[in-house]
Order: sequence, then C-alpha cells, then structure tokens
Amino acid sequence: MKTMLIHEEGELLQTAVLHNGRIVDFFMERSETGGLVGNIYKGRVVNVLPGMQAAFVDIGLNKNAFLYIDELLQPTDEKRQRDKPSITELVRPGQELLVQVIKEPLGSKGARVTSHYSLPGRWLVYMPNADYVGVSKKIESESERNRLRGVGESLRQRGEGIIMRTLAKGESEESLRSDLMQLRQTWENVRLRFKAAKPPEPVLLEAGLLRRIFRDMLSSDIDEVWVDDPALFEEAASMIRELAPAMEGRLRLYPAHGSVSLFEKYGIAEQLNAAFQTRVWLPSGGYLIWEQTEALTVIDVNTGKFTGTSGLEDTVYRTNLEAADEIARLLRLRDVGGIVIADFIDMEASTHREAVRQRLEESAGGDRTKCQIHGWTRLGLLEITRKKTRENVGLQFYQLCETCGGSGRRYVGLPKARRGADAGGHRPQ
Repeated sequence: MKTMLIHEEGELLQTAVLHNGRIVDFFMERSETGGLVGNIYKGRVVNVLPGMQAAFVDIGLNKNAFLYIDELLQPTDEKRQRDKPSITELVRPGQELLVQVIKEPLGSKGARVTSHYSLPGRWLVYMPNADYVGVSKKIESESERNRLRGVGESLRQRGEGIIMRTLAKGESEESLRSDLMQLRQTWENVRLRFKAAKPPEPVLLEAGLLRRIFRDMLSSDIDEVWVDDPALFEEAASMIRELAPAMEGRLRLYPAHGSVSLFEKYGIAEQLNAAFQTRVWLPSGGYLIWEQTEALTVIDVNTGKFTGTSGLEDTVYRTNLEAADEIARLLRLRDVGGIVIADFIDMEASTHREAVRQRLEESAGGDRTKCQIHGWTRLGLLEITRKKTRENVGLQFYQLCETCGGSGRRYVGLPKARRGADAGGHRPQ
C-alpha cells in the first residue's frame, strides 16, 4: 500500500510518501523561498572563461550561475557539437541571456543553468528547441511506447521537442494535446516576459511543492493522500480536480482533534532520524555505514548481528540483497546525488554478485531521479551515480557539530609521556 502524507506548519510544507508503512520519499520546502530548479531567468553574462569553456551569469542570486558551453550549444547543431567553438564566439560580457536553472547552488558553488529549456506538464515535458520525441524508459510496453511516440510526432511542430512522461501511459491523445497546448502558451508567455524584463529578473518560477508533487508523483499506485489542514485540503482538492480528477476520491482530511498528529501516527520523525544516521540497521540485524564526503558517498555493508543458518556464503548473500533494497530506498530518501560507492560484503559466487547488482537496479527503478548502476570494480565495489540537482535533504535538518566539524572526532593534543616508569613498567636507570 502506498500513502502520501502532506503536513503544513506555518510557512513550511512537508510531504512524505510511504510504501507499506516505510518512508521512501520526503520533501520539504518553505513557501517564501521555494526551489530554484526549473526557474527561468533573464540574466546578464558577467564574465567568460575560455579556459573553462564556461561563463558566469548574474540571475539575481547571491552567487553568479555557471553556464557550460554544452548548455549553450543546441543538440540539433551537430556540427558545433562535434567541433566545439570557443565560448567567446557564443557569448560576451554584458550580453543578456534567457537561462533555466538545472542545479541548485551547492556548497560554495553557484547554480548551474542551461539554454536547453524544458517545461514539465502532467503528461509530457515540452522542449521548445529540441526537435525530437522521447518516451520514458519506465514505460516497458513496446506497443505503448510506439503509440506515444506516434502521438508525439503528430502533435509537435517542427523544431519542438516532447518527452512522454511515465504518467502518460494509457492517456488519450486529447489529454496529451491539452497538456502540450498549455505548455506552448507558457513558453509564449516566457518569451514575452523576456523582452520586457530587465536583467537579472525571473521570467518563470517553477510551481510550488504541492503542485509539483501532484503533477509529478500522483499516480494510480497512490492509495491514499492525507492532508492535515482544512485550508490546505481545499487547495489540494482543487489541484487534484485539475490535474488528476480520477484521484479525487483518494484524498482524505486528517481530523484536527486528537492528541496524535498525522506525522506522529506514521512515525515520520522516528523513521527520518533512523534513516539519516551514520549506522543504519537492516531488518535481519545487518547494518550499513553511510559516509558523505565532498567528492562522493561511501556505503559499507556489514552482517552485524545476523549470523544466518546455512553457511557463510548464504548469510553474506542474504545480507547483501537486503542491503541493496535499503541502499536504493535511502538514496531516494536522502536525495543523494553524484558518485556513490557501495562496499558489499565479499561473495564467492559470481551469480550472487550479479543478483545483488540486479536487485539494486530493480529497487532503484522506482526512483524519479536518474540513478544508474554501473557495475562492479576490480576491487569488488559497486559503482552508482545519481543525478544531483538539489542539496542533500539531510542538510536541511542536521547541522555540522561546531566542535568536530562533522568528523566525529575532537582534537585532544599529543599524548604526554608517562612519568616514573617506562612502557614496560620499570623505572629508568
């Protein structure tokens, strides 16, 4: 059973998605700030760095945004994609540009932007300059993929690009056409605002968290949607009637009276706290050690208290399978991005290693963010990459220790020599 919980507290909106009672997704956003990914700005080029083939663009944030040359060259320009010019031939300081944020500021780095614009709708993604039709890889039926590709080709105009989302599966041509028409109008509004705007200025802000959640995640496999605020419930009902009217009957208002809140009933705080620990326990008694570094995320798998019953190889294999499921869940829940290295317990049988890789791939299949399982290294480590667009969720409600700086260690000084006796317990002569 899949359940969505929506809780509002002041300016903070929190959403949790549970599968059979276990949390698999968690999103949090303040209404006064919102997210940046998807926003479109009229920016001004501040400086151009030919040595990096990149430019910095002022879009009105604290730090200038980073624009790489590949995000300037259009995919349809095959010659320039093959023989890249210097970025100085494409942009100059002071030039005004229309750019879209594809990665939020992370640490000391500013936002990353592109000129490959994309506007997400309920059923499809509209790309005004892409000139192709794509279909979500999560739609496995070849006949349905062909149908959607054919519909996309018949609906799009020359030079336009369309990606059919997973939610488009089984949708009528009329629904897809309506979605496309709305997105075309949105793009036309962007173009008009760009002409009138004075940089740096936003010309399109991505939808708020509630609309994004319903637009991107509300599908037939969601059994219940619980909201704990009457005003927010009415807003949610209005959005569902617009975006997914067939789902309106699954919306529920959690009663305000009573001593147990919605998140308390489902143990959200306890589940989140357990999921963001350095040591994460598996149901069998094994555990993961999860370490986040600047360059990558490292995960170590251990048998812990699990001793098994049929021999060492079977114990290790079962622990690794369980760990694969948990790693996939935690990558989504923590919203980890970048390079991930998983050190599973060594297995003798190659069939077991392949089964663990496949298990992780299958478990990561439900992840909306692109997650790739690259395979085993020569040292027996499993390489994973996950698209990084936002700051790790854990950083929103955990702070680095002011004493140790996150290392878990505090400097106590060099060991002092013992007086009166040497290491062997004898007095010096």
